[in-house]
Amino acid sequence: MEPIARGVAARGHKVHVVAPWHPLIKRASVENGIHFHFFRYMPLSSLNVFGYASALKNDTDLRPSAYAAAPFALFAGWRAAQKVAKTHGATIMHGHWVIPGGVIAATAAGTIPVILSLHGSDIFVAEHHGLARRAAKFAFQRAAWVTACSSNLRQRAMVLGARENQIEVLPYGVDGDRFKPDAIARARVRHKLNISADQPMVFMAGRLVRKKGFGSLLKAAVRLIPNWPTLQVIIAGIGDLDGELRAEVTSLNLNNNVQFTGKLPQDDIPGYLTAADLVVVPSIQDDAGNVDGLPNILMEALASETAVVTTKVGGIDAVAVDGRTALVVPPNDGLALAMAIENLLKNPSRRSELGQTARTEVCNNYQWTQFASRLDEIYSEAVRS
Repeated sequence: MEPIARGVAARGHKVHVVAPWHPLIKRASVENGIHFHFFRYMPLSSLNVFGYASALKNDTDLRPSAYAAAPFALFAGWRAAQKVAKTHGATIMHGHWVIPGGVIAATAAGTIPVILSLHGSDIFVAEHHGLARRAAKFAFQRAAWVTACSSNLRQRAMVLGARENQIEVLPYGVDGDRFKPDAIARARVRHKLNISADQPMVFMAGRLVRKKGFGSLLKAAVRLIPNWPTLQVIIAGIGDLDGELRAEVTSLNLNNNVQFTGKLPQDDIPGYLTAADLVVVPSIQDDAGNVDGLPNILMEALASETAVVTTKVGGIDAVAVDGRTALVVPPNDGLALAMAIENLLKNPSRRSELGQTARTEVCNNYQWTQFASRLDEIYSEAVRS
């Protein structure tokens, strides 16, 4: 959400971000022209779980602590948003994630136009919980405009009550100046990981949850190692599957070929992307039916000019075009994934061709500046109407 706020602020708007307090989130009251207002809603830090991928267990169900905290978070968010809007004379209220941010915006805005932006897990929660479904329908009815990062998400939102003429697909962007080829960063990261310059490296990053498809990558690695014994698979992220994935690596005898980095600082991610020979984004639909909207790491990898292997799930195929900007394989298919990875490991020139085309297309069409420009138009339309 922060890149969106920066993009809007850069267009001359006064931006105030109202967000749940979290013990790991540290911001000054004003950064990069953005005013931050964090609200606490529970006395114990461990119960302040909303807003930072902490409320869902494996991205499939709300944690018990989230159920307990929900009414307090909604009330505190409503009170904080209403206060900030009145104090600073807000003319637009933009809610992210229809649950809970959209509901908070819809109840706190009063006569101010409301814009909603969907991310993925919010729609999944609304689809599977009756009270959340009703709350989402209320927020959609109150909204002047809704953006969805993929066509899949748009269709699902319409089933939940979003009107066809009020919702558009607006994929999230990327900063092409931040995510780009960088030989110095490549060498630094490889040295840190003890990976030589000519050693094959595959990188995957994301929350360690089922829908990201980490299991598919490990199945592919088993098939690759006999022909690529020095291959290093780097997995970055934290999540509910951490222990399970580490145990699977051991059971598959992959300990010498797979490294877990844990959660990487945001400033480190560009270096890891450019250090890799290819980035794998093997998203799947998990057993509960949850899918990614449009993974941030995909956009960042494409901008980094690193070759990508991914799957046709959610909104991925809108930006990852098979054979042009990436190799796209069926989800949950370790063999197809392994074959695509091997194809690119064998062909440096093909990797380079895919990477260059991807960077050109992403930077021409999906920069945050372009996202903010369209958002500015939406704001103006909402105010006029």
